[in-house]
Formats: sequence, C-alpha cells, structure tokens
Amino acid sequence: MNFRLIEISKQLPFWLWNSIIIAFVLLIGLLFKSIITFILGRYHKKDDIRYSFPHSILTHLSRPLNHFIPILTLQVLLPFIALKNTYIIFASRWLSIILIISFSHLLFKAFNVFEDYVYHLYDLNKSDNLKERKIRTQMQFIRQIIKVTVILIAASVILLTFDNVRKLGAGLLTGVGISGIIIGFAAQKSLGNLLAGFQIAFTQPIRIDDVLVVEGEWGRVEEITLTYVVLNIWDQRRLILPINYFIEKPFQNWTRSTSQILGTVFLHMDYAVPIDLLREALSKFLETNVLWDKRVGILQVTDSKEHTVELRALVSARNSSDAFDLRCMVREHLIKFVQNNFPGSLPTVRYRKTEGIHHNENLPI
Repeated sequence: MNFRLIEISKQLPFWLWNSIIIAFVLLIGLLFKSIITFILGRYHKKDDIRYSFPHSILTHLSRPLNHFIPILTLQVLLPFIALKNTYIIFASRWLSIILIISFSHLLFKAFNVFEDYVYHLYDLNKSDNLKERKIRTQMQFIRQIIKVTVILIAASVILLTFDNVRKLGAGLLTGVGISGIIIGFAAQKSLGNLLAGFQIAFTQPIRIDDVLVVEGEWGRVEEITLTYVVLNIWDQRRLILPINYFIEKPFQNWTRSTSQILGTVFLHMDYAVPIDLLREALSKFLETNVLWDKRVGILQVTDSKEHTVELRALVSARNSSDAFDLRCMVREHLIKFVQNNFPGSLPTVRYRKTEGIHHNENLPI
C-alpha cells in the first residue's frame, strides 16, 4: 500500500499531491468531529436530567479534538508528503511539538470530564454535605497537580526534541544540582505554601464551602489553590490568605465535622418578666419555623444584673446561614411578644422617694 502511494505521488505534480494530503487531513478531522457531535448530540437529547455524561464529553472534548485529530492524521501522513528531506525533518519536529501541546490540552479537558462526573456524584446542594466538601477539596488539588505535572512532562519532551538540549544535558547536571539548592533557599516561602497545600488537601482542616471565621471575618471557602485560599465574605467581599495561614494560625471552622450549629439570642428584661410564658412562646414559635431542625430550643436565665435579668434563647439549625436567620426571627418574635403582652417587663429604671425627692415612678428606657 505504501509503495503504491509513493508511485502515485511521483506521477502527480508535488503541489497537487501535497494539496490532496492536506485536504484529506482536513476531511478526516471534519468527518470525525461530525460523527462524534452527531452521536453525542442524540444521547444528549434523550437525557433531560441536569447532568449528562455525553454532554460533558461534548462540552469539554469537542474543541481539543478539532485540532488534535487533524494534527495526528498529518503526522501519520507526513512521510508521504513530497518535500525535501531537510524540510521533512524540520516539519516533523515542529509537527511533533504541536502534537504534544495539543495532546496536553486534550488531557486537561479529559480530566474536566472526570471532574464533572465526580461533582455529579457528590452534589453540594444538600443540608449536610460534609463528604461532598471533602471530595471537592481533594479534586481541586488533584486538578492542579495534574496540570502542573502534564505541563512539566510536555515541556521536557519538547525540549528533548532538540539535539542541542540533549547534548547540554550531561553538562548541566552538576549546575542544576547547585542551582536547585540556591533556588530552594530563595523560594523557601513558596515551597512552604506548596507543602501546606498538600497537607490541607489530605488532612483537611478546611474544605470547599466550609464556614470560617478568620481575622474577625465570617465567610465561606470559595477556592483552595496550592498557594492561597479565597474566602467569600458574607457581604460579597473576598479575603485572600496564603495557604500556610491555616497551618500556622488559629481560626474558627463552623462546619468541621458537621454543618449543624447552635445559635444564641440574648435578651435583657425586667425582673417582672414571666419566664415560663416566654419559654412557652418560644416553643410554639419554633414548632412552626422551617429553619429549626428540632434538636435544641430552650430559654434560660443566664445572668442577673442590678436592673435586669439576662435571658438566653438557644436554638439549633441545619447550617450557619439558617442559624443566623433563625436567631433574628426568634429575637424579633420574643421582643414583640413582650411588647404586646407584658410591656411592663421591658427594662425599666426605678426611682425611689428619698429625702428631698417628691416623686416615685417607673420610666421605661
């Protein structure tokens, strides 16, 4: 077959033969893409759910295959192109480099397909998503490690295609060892962050979507990279911290083992407040509130001061966001209950009649 193609190539003008080869390469690429798009498109139409594996392949691999298939085909047919040996060697080298880059891009997108599948299995949209957050945190680190590894391997293979680089390799070994020590000292801080990233990926003091209190700021972990962490603050600001911060300094993690949390509401009332009735009002309110997870709902007297008593309502919720809203609702409901039913139980300042003072009254604050 090869001899026959060579004979045909000799009978045609070189420009015509080369044009046929290039047209064939483009046709193969177009045909392959059309077939894949048609097959995956039919599967996608049959699948009405939010996640579809064929759709994920189509989304991520369509563009990389657009250039990978034609380049691979051209690499295979390169020996049949009518060119001088010098040009063939030059074209083969640069075509190999382009093929390596294209294949690296294809690997990146193939991992995205796998990532979509994992994210579908471990969906964050549930009340207690501890396991899902563990998996997603590890996936972020694995994705970054794979990208760095693929880039380093691709760059090494590309450099090895040049003869001069291979000849210099032996002479550079000693120099690389010495320079590596120097660079290691210079990049000690960056390497510390990198090692901290690996430690966090597997020990997981923090995870994606964890609720943290850091530097006095409340927010959720939005992104974890190999060198820094992005915290989405409640008012939509972003707090960016070096990743070794979470190894070296203390911080609060409200979702370390579970997303369930207790919320407190403090009220200061007069000594005349009917505590039992207030406790009953709290219980009735919680029973009708969807934010309460039915674990804890109590009212206690936690302190007594000169003019007031301190009441603490302790309520539980599925997560910190629900707990915050529930605390606000409980505080508002109890205050309204006292205002409407026992206004005399609001904090007051009492004045007693003493010598030289001719009035005795209660003034609400």
